[in-house]
Amino acid sequence: MTSEITLFVNPTAGRGRGAGAAQPAAQALREAGFAVRTVVGNDAPDALERAREAVGAGTGALIAVGGDGMVSLALQAVAGTDTPLGVVAVGTGNDFARTTGLPVRAPAEAGRLIAEALKGGRHRTLDLGRVGERWFGSVLASGFDSRVNDRGNRMRWPAGRLKYDLAILAELAAFHTIPYRLTLDDEEPREIEATLVAVGNGPSYGGGMRICHGAEMDDGLLDVTVVGDCSRATLLRVFPRVYKGMHLSHPAVTTYKARSVRLEADGVTGYADGEPFGRLPLTARVVPGAVRLLAAE
Repeated sequence: MTSEITLFVNPTAGRGRGAGAAQPAAQALREAGFAVRTVVGNDAPDALERAREAVGAGTGALIAVGGDGMVSLALQAVAGTDTPLGVVAVGTGNDFARTTGLPVRAPAEAGRLIAEALKGGRHRTLDLGRVGERWFGSVLASGFDSRVNDRGNRMRWPAGRLKYDLAILAELAAFHTIPYRLTLDDEEPREIEATLVAVGNGPSYGGGMRICHGAEMDDGLLDVTVVGDCSRATLLRVFPRVYKGMHLSHPAVTTYKARSVRLEADGVTGYADGEPFGRLPLTARVVPGAVRLLAAE
């Protein structure tokens, strides 16, 4: 293993925490004897190209510094390769880091953990979800939650989480169920009316909403959560339960496990790890052991 590793930095993550987090993480890695190179792109495509160049050149590890969006970008570079992934989680949601037990908003601690894992040859081999040529680590969302994302992304004001709280209220006012066609593995398609359908490689999205509660990132399966036809009042009662995963016991919620999931619905965008993956139809497949995550024992 080369002693040169690459910090992959989003300077805007967590309202500017990304830029500040890179320095203590890099210092911890350098104190452990590693040569650290930093990659910051002009935009997401440029950053990804630079990360892929670093992986192709044999960097000892790619360390994502930022939130779930930065982890998602890093996965596109390291998935299916032997290059291990490190995460310095300083974003807003940090679902990937929380799920995998990594430090959150503690960049020096995260840097030390990564250094120890590299020196000890320790990593966790995790599954990833794949849609076409794109990879995701946590959840592919569609329906009510993806429409909230759509609306929030169009809003110029306010900033931060408040924007998405307002987007939720606006989507509730326009709430209606969606006709889906859901296909699991090689089974016959199911025609369903649903509020949302989430496909989880991991359990949570949106900063701790455990929509696919119980999903394991190394079991070779995707967890599917369907919130069916329900009223606005029912949705308001059920939605807060998602933070503890207690929504799964509600009669309107159905769950499945599968290796591939095809979602079809008109006018619905799929979001994975908080990033837009395109309009449905989309087919998600699990790829076992697709990434090597640097982690504690």
